[in-house]
Amino acid sequence: MIIYNITSNVDLSIHEEWLDWMQHEHIPESIATGKFSKARLVKVLVEEQMGGVTYAVQFYTESKAALEQYQKEHAPRLRERAHARFGDKVVSFRTELQIISDHKAV
Repeated sequence: MIIYNITSNVDLSIHEEWLDWMQHEHIPESIATGKFSKARLVKVLVEEQMGGVTYAVQFYTESKAALEQYQKEHAPRLRERAHARFGDKVVSFRTELQIISDHKAV
């Protein structure tokens, strides 16, 4: 299992609009590509020196190949839409993670 993690710092002036867009447009559209089985949106609970509010969205996919296909076929278009709408009011970085094991309390 691979997690495609996108961490974004969002300017307060567009925070509510961005959060609504993320939950009701961007995440559903990304899942609709068929490359991800689910997504999780989380708020980062650390105050950033740069201000704003920071979130991470984690997209889960079965393979590195599926992620690479998403990045080639869909990511450029989806990133351009986000940039056209929010410009430099959102700063993001991406991380690819591989799940090694899961553990639960007993």
